[in-house]
Amino acid sequence: MLGGLITVAFTAANVYLGLKVGLTFATSIPAAVISMAVLRLFKSSSIFENNIVQTVASAAGTLAAIIFVLPGLVIVGWWHGFPYWMTMAATGLGGILGVMFSVPLRRALVVNSDLPYPEGRAAAEVLLVGDQSRGGDLESRQGLIAITVNSVASAAFFALSQTRLAVDEAAVYFRVGPSSTGISASLSMALVGVGHLVGLSVGMAMFVGILIGWGILVPWLTAASPSTASAQQAALAVFHTDLRFFGAGVIGVAALWTFSRILGPIVSGLRSAMAASRARGVHGHVLPLVERDLPVQIVGAVVAVALGLIALLLWEFIAGGVLAAHAPVLIAATVMFVLVAGVVIASITGYMAGLIGASNSPVSGVGILAVIAAALMLIAVVGRSTNPEQSSAMIAYALFATGIVFGIATISNDNLQDLKTGQLVGATPWRQQVALVFGVIFGALVIPPVLGLLNTAYGFAGTPGSGPNALAAPQAALISALAQGMLGGHLNLRMIEYGALAGALLIAADALLGRARRMRLPPLAIGLGIYLPMGATLPVVIGSLLGYFYDRWADRRREPEFARRMGVLMATGMIVGESLFGVLYAGIVVLSGQSTPFAVVGDGFATPALIGGAVVFCILIGLLYRRTMTMVARPSDV
Repeated sequence: MLGGLITVAFTAANVYLGLKVGLTFATSIPAAVISMAVLRLFKSSSIFENNIVQTVASAAGTLAAIIFVLPGLVIVGWWHGFPYWMTMAATGLGGILGVMFSVPLRRALVVNSDLPYPEGRAAAEVLLVGDQSRGGDLESRQGLIAITVNSVASAAFFALSQTRLAVDEAAVYFRVGPSSTGISASLSMALVGVGHLVGLSVGMAMFVGILIGWGILVPWLTAASPSTASAQQAALAVFHTDLRFFGAGVIGVAALWTFSRILGPIVSGLRSAMAASRARGVHGHVLPLVERDLPVQIVGAVVAVALGLIALLLWEFIAGGVLAAHAPVLIAATVMFVLVAGVVIASITGYMAGLIGASNSPVSGVGILAVIAAALMLIAVVGRSTNPEQSSAMIAYALFATGIVFGIATISNDNLQDLKTGQLVGATPWRQQVALVFGVIFGALVIPPVLGLLNTAYGFAGTPGSGPNALAAPQAALISALAQGMLGGHLNLRMIEYGALAGALLIAADALLGRARRMRLPPLAIGLGIYLPMGATLPVVIGSLLGYFYDRWADRRREPEFARRMGVLMATGMIVGESLFGVLYAGIVVLSGQSTPFAVVGDGFATPALIGGAVVFCILIGLLYRRTMTMVARPSDV
């Protein structure tokens, strides 16, 4: 019940925030903190109950990402609102399939993998420190102090940035001859903390992506298309219209390569799960609690039922329309598309979450590739149409099918992070998997009315009659435009194709580095560095460097493991503070109806806010690292 209440509140806030500014916040760690505060009132509460609350509520931060697709049906004019049962079913069925598809991935990507899972580790540290500090353990009390101090600092700076006395992103754009480019970094302690946790290899790979994107492609493309716009406008225009599609191409090829490499472990994990199920049934073997997944038979049955319900949902969607004549073949092809694309995407997004965390995982990039694949499937089954009515129906159908696949992507992106947390605290996997199904149900129930309310109150930019306060819904608008371009025959896929070629070259380069026994540069991480805004990736790069030098320092201490653990807790605190205040701030934005409710100064203060904010941010980061190193050197003084 506690997990459900948190899920409903966080989902509503995430839906609004995602439609307004294109961002959602991770809910797993804030839910863990709230759970510990509430369940601490009960003497019998345990770390496993807090883990279940966190697992249920984590669905709120990810399932809400369905808003990156479904509002497209309103933007293209197919829907004028959000039919409750159809929206709820599409969201819920996709989410449940995401849980089921990620069950066999646990052994391959969590148990038998060295992926960092930054947010999963951070959530586990929060749960472990909170639980052990109740028993008076000295190290845990020191860890709790470390998390608390860094959380307060992180939340305080986030609050300061929302007053606009300090910027939340430091950015400088400039021209070099006819070229335009820029440098930007979000002043986010949470992203620095993520960088500390993911490690140097991922951080340097993302830096290579930044260099390719902003050091080569943006200057080249802006020079090729001279503009009278400012350097910032020219660079950002190229980023949105060209660079993101190039990055999506790199991600697509790198993700498929990654999937081919983890396919063997996935099949092995599925076989071992089936063998464990047979041993339990025939021989009465008892698996350790930490190895008990949902039985394969139950997973298969749930998948079969969900696909059957999806077929009925698709029939309802096209019944009586111009696509009804193609219904049997089209629905069969779509169900197969959902199954195959869902398995592949669950693996890819799960791997990406393990690589850089669920919050920074570019699920919208996966959505771009999914809607292109859905459009190609429609063209193969129905063919291109010159009939405007049939073209509109095909665009809407492609968006609806993509929405279901997107639900799979968002939940599998989240579920493996939760299962990593569970592994670290000794939880039972099948209980977490069931808990996340409940989280999906709670989220699916609340998303349609919130979408309907926001559509009625504000509308979406680009829809007929939308006013000045219409919500931007940037990802939904982009994916809708892609569907219209693919099925209307006027989409330029040039940058995606170039990105795919670059992805193949980066895979080869990484393989050569591996043979030379040099530091690897994961191609998928390079693709993320290209696709994501530099403001979101550069802090991760900086955090990875800080973490590398801190760990080298820690290895020279008398107790290196304690020193490293304090570093992890410091980074965890940076993530926790900003996440918690992000939840509070989202609620205030929703209740006030203002996009900047904390602002105390206007645009005229931008330059002092940029300089002062950057200085304060760097000083705070330095002080937090210095304090942690002092605490490690003299633990008895804390």
